[in-house]
Amino acid sequence: MGNQISLLLVVIPLIAAPIAAVLPRGRLPWLLACVVASVCAILAGVQLWNVLNEGTISYELGGWQPPWGIEYRIDALNAFVALIVAVIAAITLPYALLSAEQEIPEEKIPLFYSALLLCLTGLLGITQTGDIFNVFVFLEISSLASYALISLGKDRKAFTAAYQYLIMGTIGATFYLIGVGLIYSETGSLNMQDVANILPSVLHFRTVETGFAFIMIGIALKLALFPLHLWLPNAYTYAPSAVTVFLAATATKVAVYVMLRILFMLFPQGFAMTTPAEELFIVSGIAGIIIASVYAIYQSNIKRLLAYSSVAQVGYMVLGIGFASVAGVTASLIHLFNHALMKGALFMAIGAIIYRIGACRMEQIHGLGKAMPWTFGAIVVGGLSLIGVPGTAGFVSKWYLVSAAIEQQAWISVAVILFGSLLAVVYVGKLIEALYFKPVSDTGKAVREAPMLLLVPMYSLVFANLYFGLDTDLTVGVAQQAAAILGGIGQ
Repeated sequence: MGNQISLLLVVIPLIAAPIAAVLPRGRLPWLLACVVASVCAILAGVQLWNVLNEGTISYELGGWQPPWGIEYRIDALNAFVALIVAVIAAITLPYALLSAEQEIPEEKIPLFYSALLLCLTGLLGITQTGDIFNVFVFLEISSLASYALISLGKDRKAFTAAYQYLIMGTIGATFYLIGVGLIYSETGSLNMQDVANILPSVLHFRTVETGFAFIMIGIALKLALFPLHLWLPNAYTYAPSAVTVFLAATATKVAVYVMLRILFMLFPQGFAMTTPAEELFIVSGIAGIIIASVYAIYQSNIKRLLAYSSVAQVGYMVLGIGFASVAGVTASLIHLFNHALMKGALFMAIGAIIYRIGACRMEQIHGLGKAMPWTFGAIVVGGLSLIGVPGTAGFVSKWYLVSAAIEQQAWISVAVILFGSLLAVVYVGKLIEALYFKPVSDTGKAVREAPMLLLVPMYSLVFANLYFGLDTDLTVGVAQQAAAILGGIGQ
């Protein structure tokens, strides 16, 4: 049973997706999606426990031995990311009920949950497979579902955002597939473990170098790595609130995982992370942190503000990767986990505001913090974690990232990390000022606190931000073990 969990994590939501689509209108599709996401979260937790206690797990699909057959190969790295995706889904789906009923036409509700389950299938599949072509397949499943989910936003600009994401996502997927084809032409294999064993003997071929470049560009587009991030702000801004929560907390995290897997496990040490490549990652990370944070400061739409903040947070993760050290990758993995918590909580809080007033522009939320104190409290805690205040999960991320930079004597990177936190103070402070210290906006009706069905999932992430800011056994312990297995990292 332990070996089959990896398959069940993909098959269960995949089978449930078409069932949700044909269920009658009402709450049955939502209930099915909640049950499926909860089961996946439990299975992902058991899978991580098994990996930590028993080591790497391999499952051969159809009884075909790798490299001829497709293999699901689970170690601490992908089990950790799968847990993040599954738990976020299990928390987001209860939250989605009221939010979706308000923001999505009734006749499209079953299709909404079907697409959400397909997106979950694709993201979990990426984390489970040990086949580089299968990564592309699952990437496209999640991406196609994401395009549909974003287009369901009630603003007509959602169609434009979905179309822009479709174009950029298709380019990224095409680049990735071309790269996989070039690697296959030299190795004759698609199994990651087998390719990793063959590549050292063919590294001198230009085909391999070109394939590597295509794969990295494709992943960078999916990751929204600066300056290839232009699809993300509109996608997060105009998607339905529950979709924004789910994608912001999972999609870019899975792309970071794929980048780590390709950089440090598929290609041998000394090839992928040469000095120019390390500098490129560091420069891109630094630029993303500073420029995206500055853009966030000047946004009047709160979802767009947090979207640019997500681009900046991707910059922190890429900066850690650029250090090409165990400490740097550990910091990136910790931030990958913690950012899912903080940004999930923040987007849920903004979704609660949209539920009550139907808008999320700065000038429309003045004084709402007093009318919605619990929602305001979630924004404060999530904002403090985003800044990196001690006692929150965000502080742990920043601490390990600064430590990794100091280990490399990368003093400019240390300064940028601290400066990025100061910029976060500005845009988080701007949001808190509008909610609590500005005169109350005249909405024409009394505003009440968000319903419990929105507050309970929101506060599960709020408390997680506080808990994992104090107890780091899971996040740091698993991240260190995951970083240690990436064979291509320099010490």
